[in-house]
Amino acid sequence: MRMLRVFALCLWFACAPAWAAAAPVVVSSKLSTESAMIGQMIRLLLQAHGIPTEDRMMLGATPVVRRALLAGEIDLYVEYTGNAGFFYNRPTDPVWKDATAGYAEGARLDLQTHRIVWLEPAPASNAWALAVREDVARAAGLSTMSDFGRWVRAGGAVVLACSAEFANAGTLRALEARYDFRLASRQKIVLAGGETAATIGAAAAHTDGVNVAMVYATDGGIVSAQLRVLEDDRRVQPIYAPVPTAREALLRRYPQLPGIVAPLMRSLDRARLQRLNERVQIDGEAPLVVAQDYLRAQGFLP
Repeated sequence: MRMLRVFALCLWFACAPAWAAAAPVVVSSKLSTESAMIGQMIRLLLQAHGIPTEDRMMLGATPVVRRALLAGEIDLYVEYTGNAGFFYNRPTDPVWKDATAGYAEGARLDLQTHRIVWLEPAPASNAWALAVREDVARAAGLSTMSDFGRWVRAGGAVVLACSAEFANAGTLRALEARYDFRLASRQKIVLAGGETAATIGAAAAHTDGVNVAMVYATDGGIVSAQLRVLEDDRRVQPIYAPVPTAREALLRRYPQLPGIVAPLMRSLDRARLQRLNERVQIDGEAPLVVAQDYLRAQGFLP
C-alpha cells in the first residue's frame, strides 16, 4: 500500500501542470492607487489563466519598486512611460512627448540595459494637465490647450489653482511659451502642498474665482468635479502612459503572459481610468474590489 501511495504521488507530479511547482509571479505596484488598481487587474487575470501570483502591491515609491524589479525581488509592476527619461538621465529628450516613439525608446533601453520587457501600454497619459470647469469650457469652446491660449489672449477670466512646483519649476512656463499666453500673478492661486485633490476641489467649488485646475489627467476627482481636461495638442508634456514592466526571465517562464495582459491594457483609456480612479480616490473603495468589478464587467473574468 505504501508503494502504491508513493507511485501515485510521483504520477501526480509527473502529470501536474508546469506551473504547479513554479514560484508564484510576484506582482507589485507603487504607492499610487492607480498603480495598485491596475496591478490587481493584472494579477487577477494571471490567476484566472492558471498562473500563480503573489500580491505585493503598494511596495513603495518609484525608486523602491524599480530597484525591486531590477533585483528580481518582484516580477512585474506598472510603470509610466515618461519616467524612462529620468531612469536614463534624458528627461528633456523630446522623444518622451510622443506616445509611440517614447514607448519604443523606453522599451528598447530597458530591455538592452536590464532585460526588462515593456508590455502593451494603456492608451492614456497621467501627465500634468489643465482642467477647466465644464460650464466655462462649454461657454468658451475649450477642448485643447490651443483653445485655452486663444481664450487667455482674448481676455478670458482665468483663475488657476496649482502647486508651487507646477507654477515655478517650468511646467506652466513651458505651456505659456508653447501656447502663447501669460497668466498674471492675480490669475494664479498657488496652494500649499499643491495636491491635485485640493486644486480640483478649488475649481469645483469656484473658490476665490478658481475655474481652472492643475490635475493629473487620469485623476479620480475630475469627473465628479465636472472638469474638462484640455488636450496638449502641441505635445508640451511628456506622455506618462501606464505600462506593465516585467523581467524577461518571467516571460520565458510564461510566454503567454503578454497576450493575457494586452486586451486589458488596451481597454484603459483616459475616461475609463478617471471613472475607475474616482471609485478608489473619491468613493474610498479598495483597488482590489474595483479591479474585480471592472474585469467582470468587461468580460475578462466570469
